[in-house]
Amino acid sequence: MIQSMTGFGSYETEISSLGKISVELRSTNHKFLETVLHLPEGSLSLEERIKKTIEAKVKRGRVTCAINILNRRGGDVFINNGLLKKYITKINILKKELKIAPDLTMDTLIRLPGVLTLEEQKVSPENIWPKLKIAVSMAVNNLVKTRSKEGEALKIYLRGQVDELISGLSGIKARLKISLKQRLKGLATDEERSSFLRETDTTEEVDRLGFHARNFKTKINRGGAIGKELDFIAQEMQREANTLAAKTFDIAVSSSVLKIKSLIEKIREQVQNIE
Repeated sequence: MIQSMTGFGSYETEISSLGKISVELRSTNHKFLETVLHLPEGSLSLEERIKKTIEAKVKRGRVTCAINILNRRGGDVFINNGLLKKYITKINILKKELKIAPDLTMDTLIRLPGVLTLEEQKVSPENIWPKLKIAVSMAVNNLVKTRSKEGEALKIYLRGQVDELISGLSGIKARLKISLKQRLKGLATDEERSSFLRETDTTEEVDRLGFHARNFKTKINRGGAIGKELDFIAQEMQREANTLAAKTFDIAVSSSVLKIKSLIEKIREQVQNIE
């Protein structure tokens, strides 16, 4: 199975002591495997375990993991009575000195800095890890599904391009035999014919290009994390096609080689998406 490097996966679960936890994963193209985490406050100690859970099933790409706490269960409301009394005392002193009658309502008092605070419930990362691990694993599974679905589409597309390339090579071989015979007839001496063959012989390039194309197809059918291998093979195909284009002497062959080069460019572009 081939995986694309782009995809999305998510999962939500309830943790009784905390609330609902959401895990979202997004992956994009990257030369290597890079995992970026955005975690809730107080859970940094779980970073390595979360990374290992993700990296167990993803081998290449830039994966961004965002974990959020939804509908967080509240902690205790804390009223600083001592501070509130000090506020009232100071206000009463000012009231007498300035001879004013301030309207001290409860709404005014609780808005004073430091009077009313909300203490969030602290949860041990070790206590939430068992359920969080399941949530991360499920999100990774969903990510892999989307990557595999796109990977299958890429596989079909690339096989079609390579089949077209192999077919084009067969046409080039047939055309070269005809054009070579025609050109040799027009040369007067053996020396001219020998020199012409040395300069224009493309048998090796055509054979190597065909070998790389068939190898590419074999790798696709095998599947796995083969993106780097396919990119290397595509580079080799491009190198042989460039040499073939430089050595060909026939206009019809040149046109066919240009089409093959265009196919290889499309192949190389899509290979960049494969894990």
